[in-house]
Amino acid sequence: MLLAADVGNTEIVLGVFDGADLRHTWRSSTRPERTSDELALLLSGFLEHRDLDLRSDITGLCLASVVPDVTGQFREMAASYLTHEPLVVGPGMKTGVSVLTDNPREVGADRVVNTLAAFTMFGGPAIVVDFGTGTNFDVVSDKGEFLGGVIAPGLEIAAEALFSRAAKLPRIELAAPARVIGKATVDSMQAGLVYGYVGLVEGVTKRVLDEIGGGPVVATGGLGRVIAQHTSLFKAVDDDLTLKGLKLLWERNRPER
Repeated sequence: MLLAADVGNTEIVLGVFDGADLRHTWRSSTRPERTSDELALLLSGFLEHRDLDLRSDITGLCLASVVPDVTGQFREMAASYLTHEPLVVGPGMKTGVSVLTDNPREVGADRVVNTLAAFTMFGGPAIVVDFGTGTNFDVVSDKGEFLGGVIAPGLEIAAEALFSRAAKLPRIELAAPARVIGKATVDSMQAGLVYGYVGLVEGVTKRVLDEIGGGPVVATGGLGRVIAQHTSLFKAVDDDLTLKGLKLLWERNRPER
């Protein structure tokens, strides 16, 4: 079985593939201070709940990470607890994705993986809107190239900024109120955050589509469904898009090939 890991600044998303099928997924907080032994215990705990064993059942590990410390944890964990080297997305890997930016090395691994998955599943040109710590708009060409994109503050960052910078504003649930015009502080904040982000996503996406001549728009990331239910913009919402892209990369790069 393949263990795929997408390490973001806020969360680690994990998935186990049995052949072509994604059987199980989990989410954990990203903790750069976690040791490799602690990471092994975390992974073992998740797997044991599904009657799986880290050493005997996991035969491959494919990792995309934007947090160098956690990348190191995974490498050390694999050296101690697995019988194979992890496949880490990075320069030199056969991705099939040409990165057409001024500095390809600065493009996050998750964005390359999203490009591959979106092009494989939906063709191109296309846009992937990834709702994570930041809201990333990843633009895919008609040849499957990563053309560049847009980065905006994530929804949770915006909510935390309101709470931390305004003395009388509380922490709130990121859910849309029944009406845009709020009658209370919480309703007003929820409307501004959720409907404001709907407007941001629709506005940015329209401008990108004008530049690339149209194409499907796909949402992914932890907060994708919060926004997607309030707009008709998205062709699909796929929480597991990055994990599926990691599976595709594993197939292209695993040692027996």
